[in-house]
Amino acid sequence: MRAPRALIPLLAVCGAAAVVVTAGAGAAIEGAPNLGPALADGAREVPAATITAMTWNVCGDSASGCPLGSRPADLVREIPRQVADVRVGGRKVDMDAVFLQDICSGEVAALRKTSRFKAWSWEFAAYRGSDGAPRKCANGQGSFGVAIGSRERLTDVRTTELPSPSTVRRVALCGQAAAWHTKLCTARLSSTGWNDDPNGAWRRKQAQKVAEAAGTGRVVFGGDLGEQPESRNLDVLYRDYAECDQGPGTARTGAKTRQDAAGTPVEKTDYLFAYAPAGISCGVPETPVRSSDHRPVGAVVRFPDHEATIEAR
Repeated sequence: MRAPRALIPLLAVCGAAAVVVTAGAGAAIEGAPNLGPALADGAREVPAATITAMTWNVCGDSASGCPLGSRPADLVREIPRQVADVRVGGRKVDMDAVFLQDICSGEVAALRKTSRFKAWSWEFAAYRGSDGAPRKCANGQGSFGVAIGSRERLTDVRTTELPSPSTVRRVALCGQAAAWHTKLCTARLSSTGWNDDPNGAWRRKQAQKVAEAAGTGRVVFGGDLGEQPESRNLDVLYRDYAECDQGPGTARTGAKTRQDAAGTPVEKTDYLFAYAPAGISCGVPETPVRSSDHRPVGAVVRFPDHEATIEAR
């Protein structure tokens, strides 16, 4: 577990194209949530907020190395248990948001009905195949892709297609959580293991597109990026955001999250980034996670007060 990054005040200066800090709405849209006291020329104070989040590649389809991919009902029972056991700094932390990768749409539908997540807001986006159609799960659970679950309502939900080889067209999924004045995003980049990007050429382009989708305001995003921290393909993300398990200064480190068949962690490929001025700390389980070939990353993100420019009507 890394020590929290220092909270740094920030005046967020946004371009004329507008920065949306409410769920799908700027000041130009009637009925937008009240963002607090108005400041000069359309700038408003965005209050401090603390968000807890977890990212996890759940390995939710029938495939080699996916322990519960062919047992979706068991996986659906396991996900809430894993979410309930997230620890940061040695303490259990109740989650506000979860980012799930390699999950089937049918499994997300089942999660919506569980007691832990029944009141949550859920969104799903599918990877696409060479024909442009949603990629199907081999276990009969619908489409294969990524999902966001949020304790607060998500709006302005957008799926961004990432530059990808035709074999598996990847996506980033984002939604606005107005209660926290925060955008939540998740993505799964192309994989060496799937052999759709063995040299990482696509992942660099995908990371750039994910950064564009996440934007420059208050954001938390997590995903399986298929690269180790020192990879130059992740430079754009480390430049613009804070990673929860990042070392001091500009060091790029973190606990290993991908496991081998024996449950031994072999490399870090799972990340949780946030708006750079945030205070952020995180934890990764020290023992094997038997339900997936990845260990989850849990984090506490503390956003300071700041001002945001909103496009005038």
